[in-house]
Amino acid sequence: MILYCDTSALIKRYVEEEGTDTVDNLWTASPDIATSVVAFAETVAALSRKLREGMFTEKEYAETLRMFKTDFDTFILVPITTSLNKTIERLVRRYPLRGFDALHLSSALMFKYSGSVAVQFACFDRSLNEAAFKEGLTIAVQE
Repeated sequence: MILYCDTSALIKRYVEEEGTDTVDNLWTASPDIATSVVAFAETVAALSRKLREGMFTEKEYAETLRMFKTDFDTFILVPITTSLNKTIERLVRRYPLRGFDALHLSSALMFKYSGSVAVQFACFDRSLNEAAFKEGLTIAVQE
């Protein structure tokens, strides 16, 4: 079983907020964590924004960033490919998704299409979860 985390789920692993306990429990129960390669930029940007907003001290930011980067090196990363882009194109025509949401959904679907491993989709966006469910993914976070 793979736990695919979009950035809304990933950030909860590193910042205490509503949903953190859910992500921690899913993380502990999953042998493998997957995400898109773009999650690095999205997560670092979100952590940096929280630093600018005063939610972190410089020391807390540095430690949180170090933890994220250490974890990121262990993730199964989905690259952006022509095949992925074709799936994104299909998804955005079918569902009202933002660009990176379509990219995360398409990335998670790559595991489903491979048929080699089950995947749970962890996300904290209702419309993205609805699209993922309609595409046949197991939704890890029930709202």
